[in-house]
Amino acid sequence: MNIQTAAAARYAKGSVILHWLIALLIALNFVAAWVAEDMPKPEKMQVMGNHKAIGLIVLALTVFRIVWRLMHKPPPLAETLKAWEVALAKVTHAAFYFLMLGIPLAGWAMSSGGSGGKPVGIFGLFAVPALPVGSDKPTVGMFHEIHEVGATLMLVLIAVHVAGALKHRIIDKDRQALLRMTMRP
Repeated sequence: MNIQTAAAARYAKGSVILHWLIALLIALNFVAAWVAEDMPKPEKMQVMGNHKAIGLIVLALTVFRIVWRLMHKPPPLAETLKAWEVALAKVTHAAFYFLMLGIPLAGWAMSSGGSGGKPVGIFGLFAVPALPVGSDKPTVGMFHEIHEVGATLMLVLIAVHVAGALKHRIIDKDRQALLRMTMRP
């Protein structure tokens, strides 16, 4: 593959930045949720406040990423992919977008209902108003369940995504697959 063909097969720099920034924020949010579980309540509330803020940032960046993707066509998939690999890649990416929207929305709704309509602070810079959802226990519980099930599905998708990338690099010996989502020349 020549340099021009390799460059054409890569994602735009904006796509790469959004991919890795959102991935980092999602990873931070998983760590925050896990760490907060065993903390005393005051510390837990602070960590979960950061978790909520990061979740809303992920939501905003995902909306921006969708708009970006509509304006910047992704590079074509490798011609060497089998039909099942193409189908799995498309389903996985669609599921990622669904969850990157749905998990933060469910968390925001859960927080809105559980806090009695208090806004969510974004690192003390500004506040995002609560969603107009019910504050009854069944409603808050439903959003909590959606949030947790979505997070579990996200972990499964991340594992599938990473396994796919490693399969292309190690088994298929495709050096370009991983380079598509980097800014290396």
